[in-house]
Amino acid sequence: MARYAQIENAALGRHLCILGGLHPEDMAGVGTLLLLGPDEPGFWPAFTAAPEYQDGLPDPMDRWSAREIGALATGLGAQALFPFGGPPFQPFIQWAKGSGRAFASPVGLLVHEHAGLFVSYRGALGFAERIGLPAPPAAAPCDSCDTRPCLSACPVDALGDATVGYDVATCKDWLHSPQGRDCMAQGCAVRRACPISRAHGRVAAQSAFHMEAFR
Repeated sequence: MARYAQIENAALGRHLCILGGLHPEDMAGVGTLLLLGPDEPGFWPAFTAAPEYQDGLPDPMDRWSAREIGALATGLGAQALFPFGGPPFQPFIQWAKGSGRAFASPVGLLVHEHAGLFVSYRGALGFAERIGLPAPPAAAPCDSCDTRPCLSACPVDALGDATVGYDVATCKDWLHSPQGRDCMAQGCAVRRACPISRAHGRVAAQSAFHMEAFR
């Protein structure tokens, strides 16, 4: 696990953390894939101090991710992979589920063992070597969640039971209305309702940034 710890420390030095890993069988030249996301709660202050956030140009977080994860990959001898820049797009949702640390929630969104419904993948590192990985949790966190507040948190029922699906148009109409200001300022009410999300440490300003990009 020494190699894993080395990579983890290098990622933390760039305000990123490992959100899961897997040994893919269908990626030529990649023996280990490590998924990276924001290291909360220090990520947002670091990102807003970066030139990509301050230069006023489009897609600041994608550009920040490309620079930081690209440099990390170069220093560690890995291949940098990103969820943006397509089509075609890399199968990050498939990879996340394959890591055994992210699962389909009752509302259909991915839920991570530590980040909850606030999970965000900024990129991945592909290594030719096969690196030892920590054991994943034995069960999905939702399995032990008795109240499942995510199912009733949406103020317009745009995002509820996964069998119904996500009504994107209704969601965006709400976000453009005066009543939707709370979701715009604080983040998606469904994501915030998750008990794991509430303990994750993401600041409201970061959620507002993503909500504005989504709207």
